[in-house]
Amino acid sequence: MNIDYKIIGQRIKDARKRQGWTQERLSEEIDVTTVFISRVERGATHINLRRLAQISHALNTSIEYLIAGSETKSPNYLDKELYETLVNCSPEKQRLIYNIAQMVSNARFV
Repeated sequence: MNIDYKIIGQRIKDARKRQGWTQERLSEEIDVTTVFISRVERGATHINLRRLAQISHALNTSIEYLIAGSETKSPNYLDKELYETLVNCSPEKQRLIYNIAQMVSNARFV
């Protein structure tokens, strides 16, 4: 099973920022170093379930939100990220992204 820890890290970062917290504040809440939080948010470390539960509780978000679609072979892999990217773009950029996605999906890779 291939887990995309960068996706999990980005979701943690987003949830932290929604709380208005710094990495330092989150690290104090769960008693870890800011270096650890930084590594988790960059996907540079594989976070265990106990720490993930601590983080989700501290940030008042669900574990499901943090990990849903993070398995690279999952049918909903990156759905949330793609959706959030699109809704934050102008209609012109959405059209460009759509056109690029169409070209990539129709391309044959050797």
